[in-house]
Amino acid sequence: MTKKRWHMAKWKHSVVPATIVIAAACCGCADTSKTNASNVSEAPHVAVVKATKQNISTALDIASEFQPYQDVNVYAKVSGYVQKLDVDWGTHVKQGQLLAVLEVPELQQQLAVDDASVRRSEQDVARAHEELNGAQSAFNVAHLTYTRLANVQKTQPNLVAQEEVDQAEGKNAQADAGVSAAKDSLAASEQALAAAKASLEKDKALYGYSQITAPFDGVVTEIDAYKGALLPAGTSSNKGDQPLCHLADDSVLRLVIPVPESAVPSIKIGSSVSVRVPVLNKTYQGKVAHIAGEVILSTRTMHTEIDIPNPNHEIVPGMYAEASLVLKSADGVLTVPIQAINRSGDDAGSATSVYIAASDNTVQERKVQIGIETPERAEVTSGLNDNDLVIVGDRSQLRPGMKIQPKVETPATSGDL
Repeated sequence: MTKKRWHMAKWKHSVVPATIVIAAACCGCADTSKTNASNVSEAPHVAVVKATKQNISTALDIASEFQPYQDVNVYAKVSGYVQKLDVDWGTHVKQGQLLAVLEVPELQQQLAVDDASVRRSEQDVARAHEELNGAQSAFNVAHLTYTRLANVQKTQPNLVAQEEVDQAEGKNAQADAGVSAAKDSLAASEQALAAAKASLEKDKALYGYSQITAPFDGVVTEIDAYKGALLPAGTSSNKGDQPLCHLADDSVLRLVIPVPESAVPSIKIGSSVSVRVPVLNKTYQGKVAHIAGEVILSTRTMHTEIDIPNPNHEIVPGMYAEASLVLKSADGVLTVPIQAINRSGDDAGSATSVYIAASDNTVQERKVQIGIETPERAEVTSGLNDNDLVIVGDRSQLRPGMKIQPKVETPATSGDL
C-alpha cells in the first residue's frame, strides 16, 4: 500500500507542472495574436483613386456681349419725302428687299428734260446723216465731172476749154469740203446724243435711289423716319443726317473678346469656342474668326473676334455670353486629381511627386512629370501607370514605407475612357 501511494503521488507531481507549462504557452500565443491585430487596426485609413486615362483640356473663360455681324444705318442717297414705308421695328428682310420709296419731284422733272434732250439729239444725228449723204452725192457728181473733163483734155486738148476744166476742179474741191463738214457735223451730233443719254442714265440712277433697298439680310432694329418725313441725301459729310432705319445682320453674331497676353500664343484662327448664353440656358459652338495680331500695350490684351451662327435668330444682339476658349487639349492621357500632386521648390523649378498605395499596402513616393493642368485634374506624362492607386487624402502624417489601409474612391468624371 505504501509503495503504491508513493507512485501515485509521484505521478501527480509530474503532471501538474506540465499543465502549467502548456497553459503558460497558450497564454503567450493569445498575446501575440492580439498584438498583430492591434498593428493592423492601427494602420490609418487613406483615400485613394485610380490613375485613369481621360481627355483633358485647359480653357480661358471670358464674358462678353453679342454684336451683330454687320450693323449699319440705312441712309437715302437722294433727298426726298418718304412716300411708302414697307418695314417696321423687328422686320426681317432679305438683301435687295424694298424698305421705302421716296418722292423726289425734282428728279422726275429732270428725267423729262433729259428724255426730251435725247430725242432732240437723235433728230440732230438723223439730220446730220442726211446732210452727209447729200454732200457725198454732190461730191460724187462733181468728182465724176472733173475726172471726165480732165481725161478729155488729155486725149483731145482742143476739144475742151481749160476754163471748163478749172471750174469742174473747183466744184470737186468744194464738194469734198462739204463732205468733210457734214462728217464733222454728224460727229458733233453723235457726241451730243451720247452726252444726253449719259445725263438721262445718271438721273435715272439717282431716281432709282428713291427706292431704298436692304444692303444685306438682317433685321430692322430701329425706325428713324416714317411716312411723310423728309430724308436728306446721305452722301453729304454732315454726320447729323437722319437715316431711314437701323439694320443689323443677326444670322451670324460676333463676340469681341480681349484675350490676355499669356493666352495669345494658344489662340488660332478657326479654333472652336464654346459659348454659353445664360438667359437662354443654352450653349452654342463658335469659331475664332479674326485676331488683331498684336497686343494692346495699355491693357496687355489682344482683340479677338468669335463668330457664332444664329440661323434661328434665337440669340439677340446685346445678350450676355460666356465664351470658353480651349487653349491646350490632349485625348486619352493618364490623369490624376490635382490634389494628389506634391510640389517642392518654387513654381519655376518645382519637383512633383505623388504618394501611391503599393500592393503590400505601404506608402510609396513616385516622381512624376506633369503636363496639362486644370482646376480638377492634371496630366501625368511619366512616373505612373494606368490604375495605380494614388493617395488623395490628407498626406501630412504619411511617410514612404508606412502601412496604410487604402479606401478606393471613384469620383464622377465625364472624361474617363
